[in-house]
Amino acid sequence: MLLAIVNARVVPVEGEEFEGTIVVRDGRIEALGADVQAPEGAEVLDVAGAQVTPGLVDAHVHLGVHPEGDGSAGNDTNEMTNPNTAGVRTIDAIDPFDEGFDLALAGGVTTVNVNPGSGNPIGGQATTLHTHGRIVDHMVLREPAGVKSALGENPKRVYGEKKQTPSTRLGTAKIIRDAFVAAQNYAARQADPEKPAEVDLTMEALGKVLRREIPWRQHAHRADDIVTALRIQAEFGYDLVIDHGTEAHVVADLLAERGVPVLIGPLFTTKSKMELRKRSIANPGKLAKAGVELSIITDHPVIPISFLVLQASLAVREGLDRETALRAITINPAKVLGIADQVGSLEPGKRADLVVWGGDWMDPMARPRTVLIDGRVVFEHDAATGEERVADRADVPLALDAPAAR
Repeated sequence: MLLAIVNARVVPVEGEEFEGTIVVRDGRIEALGADVQAPEGAEVLDVAGAQVTPGLVDAHVHLGVHPEGDGSAGNDTNEMTNPNTAGVRTIDAIDPFDEGFDLALAGGVTTVNVNPGSGNPIGGQATTLHTHGRIVDHMVLREPAGVKSALGENPKRVYGEKKQTPSTRLGTAKIIRDAFVAAQNYAARQADPEKPAEVDLTMEALGKVLRREIPWRQHAHRADDIVTALRIQAEFGYDLVIDHGTEAHVVADLLAERGVPVLIGPLFTTKSKMELRKRSIANPGKLAKAGVELSIITDHPVIPISFLVLQASLAVREGLDRETALRAITINPAKVLGIADQVGSLEPGKRADLVVWGGDWMDPMARPRTVLIDGRVVFEHDAATGEERVADRADVPLALDAPAAR
């Protein structure tokens, strides 16, 4: 497949904006620039001066494990039968026909990271995938993409109501520390050729974190919980990502010094619990000014995923600079997810995940006009009629025996 997107105002994220052409061959960007010409025989998509950005990336959602319109019957975000469920995987519960995936495309989001919920101190393994397909294994970009953990109100409420540990922040931290000590002991036994331990899926997942193969995704809102996350990280030496980070601006200097990224959001919800009292759309700008690597998230379905770009736009209104706002929904989350070599910016060799906008990406009145994943048009919006079209998933040319991770 050879495609040339011409007459485009290209915003590559890494590099300067230009007016020119993007050439896509077999799903990847082959060339782009002001002087690039459409190759002979290429299908030509003339976007008539429209702005083109990379597909957006939301690094914290529950798409597919908490489908739109299914209520509690379809909610598979939390396996709240044990405080430590590191062995469970979201890939085993993602429904690729969740209407939320269509909503993602309508918002220009082409890549998401599906996390377990935050009811457990240790919730399970995340999956990073594209937002269009019919077989989840063929949508995967990285799996596992991290292990989800939670500090603060959620786990202490869930297990406090059950009258079991953890019912306090003290207990939650101990559950996490106990789990890592157990994983260290398990690794030592596995290394003993005389008496290796039996395979334990929970310990195997934690071992990947300790070996720094995947990050520890720490749900934390309050500043003291964020500092607890840093304390435990220092004890065990893994790669840490702060999810939510409502009060991260309070300790932004420490986070910047440690090089710990923050996925901030959702930013549109009410202050429904004590941890959210300092929520503000001005907080992303404060974090960026302190030198923290920032991403913006929706936590869909907490906020509909199509509002990802609107959160970034309003954060600019409240003090975040425009360039960082776009990076916060493209290349920064791609880095956190370990897939920045594939998505998040427009560069030769990367996947052709593209959004053609009907205006400036930051304008709340603009919307995605055409969305491509791997160079294939998966979403179109007709401005004249208001009609939207999502490509039929049955047309995705993938066989059941195709590789799980691409």
